[in-house]
Amino acid sequence: MSSKSTTMSATNSKYRNFVLLALFAAIVLLLGFTPLGMIPLPFIKMTIIHIPVILGALLLGPKYGAILGSLFGLVSLISNTITPALTSFTFSPLIPLPGTANGTPLALVVCFLPRILVGIIPYYVYRAIQKVTHAKKEGSVVSLAVAGVSGALTNTIFVMALIFVLFRDAYAAAKGVPTDAVLGIVLGIVGANGVPEAIGAGILVAAIGKVLFKIAKY
Repeated sequence: MSSKSTTMSATNSKYRNFVLLALFAAIVLLLGFTPLGMIPLPFIKMTIIHIPVILGALLLGPKYGAILGSLFGLVSLISNTITPALTSFTFSPLIPLPGTANGTPLALVVCFLPRILVGIIPYYVYRAIQKVTHAKKEGSVVSLAVAGVSGALTNTIFVMALIFVLFRDAYAAAKGVPTDAVLGIVLGIVGANGVPEAIGAGILVAAIGKVLFKIAKY
């Protein structure tokens, strides 16, 4: 292949990646600011905002995945600031902590770090499963499903762990429970919300990812 052809191929690949990044970013915004981002289940509302972040990471790599994860975090920041809930102070520094007049910049850690990792960890999990299972083609259903599960669990576990570490006292005050009860609440949320969301992410990422890998001709 000539150097000119190689350059054209690299340029086309770059434009393609930017187009896909813009597409996934638009989906993140759509899901984040509309009811489409929540699927009602019998006991919980399952969020699926992380799905395009995971798929973007798998198709484009961890660098683009981190960008999409940052956008996910920004959506969460805006949402918790504009329409705050009881514990929105853990996601937005503009929401005062219980009993105070001010928020804290530590909320940005909870809001952004787990979401950025959602755009990074699934990529490496996917690659590891591909290698372990000796998958010959990209888009293995097993690899995609495990990557989807890992992405959802990354979001839930890191968010709740950071809330426990950084906001345990404030969280207890907001919930009206003793401080030593916060760990049980955190574990309960991980089990009740995190597990169903992880299963859902595994199914959706496997189903959608399989099609996307074929279209992208990976």
